[in-house]
Order: sequence, then structure tokens, then C-alpha cells
Amino acid sequence: MNDFDWQAKKLMTQCPELPVSTGHDDLLKTINALFAPLNLEFSLVLERSGWHRLGGVVDIDMQPVASNLRVWAEEESDGDVDTLLDKYAGQPMFATRLEGRTLYFTAPTGDRPEHFLQLEIEISQEVLDRPLFDPEFMPDNIEEFLDPIDFPRLEPEVIGQPRYAFRRLHKMLDIFLEQNPHSRHVQNLNRFMQDWHDSSAGQNEDVPFCSRWVMVLQEYQGSDKESHFNIKPVPTFTQPLKDFEPELHGSRLAQTIHAFDRWVGYPFAWFFLMINRKGVPVEVADAVLRDQMEAYDYLPARDLKILREWEKRPYSV
Repeated sequence: MNDFDWQAKKLMTQCPELPVSTGHDDLLKTINALFAPLNLEFSLVLERSGWHRLGGVVDIDMQPVASNLRVWAEEESDGDVDTLLDKYAGQPMFATRLEGRTLYFTAPTGDRPEHFLQLEIEISQEVLDRPLFDPEFMPDNIEEFLDPIDFPRLEPEVIGQPRYAFRRLHKMLDIFLEQNPHSRHVQNLNRFMQDWHDSSAGQNEDVPFCSRWVMVLQEYQGSDKESHFNIKPVPTFTQPLKDFEPELHGSRLAQTIHAFDRWVGYPFAWFFLMINRKGVPVEVADAVLRDQMEAYDYLPARDLKILREWEKRPYSV
């Protein structure tokens, strides 16, 4: 095990022991203390919420019966849901779920936009989900018991304290190199990264790519039976985007896009958010290109070159 993997293993052990706090300062200090010997410094760049997973089992007094509903059900049923019902259907027990958020920490490692480390830490909170059994609902199999449809749900009463859990840590360059170069999505993704590198946004060393974007990874098993990832760029800018006024052009359009870029935090931001389909309509690009034909000159040459290439071969990620 190399030093990088060893520090990641230490972090995996320490995460659940840290108290969850607003701002996550203690967590960030722990991360950077662990990776300082490797000359790495992480920043918290994004917090995403909205996921949930199966939780465990609690009794009528909210005392834990099992921490993992699936494992408990499979062990108690021996694969037969009727066995489970015969054992426990008369007992007042409840299923819980884990409501979660994911924290994204990044650390730049080189000059290219894909040269960075991405660390994901999850925050999970166990809440009450549903009665474990209902006489009006008789599942046909274990899967239907674990995740029933149209089952009466309860108010999500909080059970216990929120907890940190290490999810994964990746060298993003390795993830990019593992992608299928013949995939249209991967080709567009590589073009997106190259456009960043060549644009005004890519010239500012104080604002690395990984401070403005994270890569949401969706794991899947390929035909080779190995784990692979689909990649989706997600901006770290989370404020609702302002609408662009229709039919802007000339100096007003120049002022609008420059103000937009300053607000988001880096040059040419409107273009990259447009490519990512995050609220900037393609009509803005069309208007900018028309202005350039009319001798307006408010885009840096490197950005105009990228925009004209997009006009010839539009793409999105």
C-alpha cells in the first residue's frame, strides 16, 4: 500500500469519529493534516443533498434492532419473505432510511484541468421511514419488502446523530484515462476540458478548474466485469442563475456577460455553463457571434476561437 492509499485508509477510519458541524471545519483540518506530508491541500468546493438509502430496523421505543435492513431481512428470512412475516409481522417495528449529503473536496495536482484529486465524504442522518409491516400490504418477495411501492410512510423523525463516512478518493486523471475514447460523451467531455485549458478561465492559476467544477461519478460494471465510471461535470456555483434579457447585443451584451462572469467567479463562465446546460441559453452565444461580425470586440481572442469552433461543431456535457 502506497502513502496515498494509506492516508485514505486513515481518513476512512477517522471520519465516523468526527462530529458533524456547520462548515465542516474540523473535517477539513483532519483531511489536510493527513495529506500534508504528500504536499496536498484540499478545499471544500461543493455540498450536494437529496440522496437516500435503506437504513436499519428500530423497535417501538426507537431502539436499534439492526443497522442494515437488507442484511437483517436476508438473514432472518433465509430468502423466503413468508418466513420473515411469520416471525415478526405481529411486532411493532419500523424501517429507517438514511438521508444524505455529499461533500466534495478537491486538490489541484498539476496544470491541466483534469489534474486534481477528488474526495467525497458523505453525511448520513438516520430517520424514521415506515412501519416494517402492514396488514394491508403483503410483499411477494424480499425486494418488495425492502423497498415497497405505495406503502404508508411516517414523518421522518430523526434517530441518532448525523455521521461522516468516507465515500471515495480518486486521481481524476486516472478516471479520465480509463474512459472509452470512442464514446461521444467522452469525446465531448475531453473537449470541454481542453476548452477550459485553452480559454481565459484556464489561464488563472489562482482559480483552478477543480475549484469551479466537480465530477459526479456514476459507477457501473462493464462487460469486462470491472468497475467503471460515467462522468458528469457539475459546477460548484450553486446560486440560481439570472435570466439573460432577450435580444441583447453590443455594449449591453458585453456588460451583461462580463458582469455574469464576475458574479460566477471566472472569465468565460457563461460559455461553460451553457455547454453544461445550466441556465445559459445558446441564444447568448449566437448574439455574441453576431456582435463579433459587426466589429464589436469584447471577447479575448482565445475565447472567441473556442466559441467559433463551438459554432461549427456544437456540443454539450
